[in-house]
Amino acid sequence: MTMLNINFKKNFSKIALSIFSFLLPIFTFAVDPPANCEPGKVCNPISTSTLDAFLRTILVGVIKIGIPVIVLAIVYSGFLFVSASGNSEKLKKAKDAFMYTIIGAAILLGAWALAQVISETVLAL
Repeated sequence: MTMLNINFKKNFSKIALSIFSFLLPIFTFAVDPPANCEPGKVCNPISTSTLDAFLRTILVGVIKIGIPVIVLAIVYSGFLFVSASGNSEKLKKAKDAFMYTIIGAAILLGAWALAQVISETVLAL
């Protein structure tokens, strides 16, 4: 293994966090401001009047952030599988990373599905 490959493995999380921190403000400022906000002023981006709408807005935000994180975690676990090269310890680490990623994805998407079912049931009553 080359020295560059070893340093990349050690610093992968730092690199990913740096890229995410750089891109997050770009995506945040790309969002259209609320209709009642004057140019040049900071306004509340969550303009809801009910608890249901507020929780829906928060859940949609968590989903929008969570799904790219899940995709990156799956790519990372695939990278761990490829770099294991038959080493049983590294293979176990890769399997654990993939399993925890899938469990996290199931929890995230399950929470969204459960919120949708509860919301539709309450609105139907």
